[in-house]
Amino acid sequence: MKEPKWLGWARRLQAVAQTGLTYAANQYDVDRYEAMRELAAEMMAEGSDGDIAPIRELFAREAGYATPKVDLRAVVFREEKILLVREREDGGWSLPGGWADVGESPADGTVREVREESGYETRAVKLLAVYDRKRHGHPPIPFHAYKLFFLCELLGGAPVRSHEIDDVDWFAEDGLPPLSISRVTAAQIGRFFEHRRNPLWPTDFD
Repeated sequence: MKEPKWLGWARRLQAVAQTGLTYAANQYDVDRYEAMRELAAEMMAEGSDGDIAPIRELFAREAGYATPKVDLRAVVFREEKILLVREREDGGWSLPGGWADVGESPADGTVREVREESGYETRAVKLLAVYDRKRHGHPPIPFHAYKLFFLCELLGGAPVRSHEIDDVDWFAEDGLPPLSISRVTAAQIGRFFEHRRNPLWPTDFD
């Protein structure tokens, strides 16, 4: 799924506006960057056929120097199957994970996400991949994001459901369920099975 050019332009324009508002020294600059942010919101609303109001609200909540968001995902194997959770939001299956939290290391955050979303206790043992989200076939989102995939060793626990997850299960490489491709793609899961068969491979990155 190729990202539309207008989304990349709007995202970059929003990032420049956000950073500019952080360091603006006078009202003239503030007004200029606010106008730039409004233009980015108009571009996204027009391109997505959506309402501009929630986009304005989304942009207004972002402050400080603009940097990519970080999505953490856990790759957990049991025998020859991989752990997936089913998202209540869209009904698709995904690797356990979510946005990184401030004050928490990427590895610790990934382990916490596995516990909260699946009920299993794990230990992060290797960073398998660092991907630029927009290069890997995911549906577009308003912000630039990096995806970090950690191989996690299964220590114990039992499957549980949560307010975000309505099922937890293990799947073979040739028997994957419908995926939540906003979070993970079949190509990525296939790549991680390849990493399992080749444990000396280095970390993937874009």
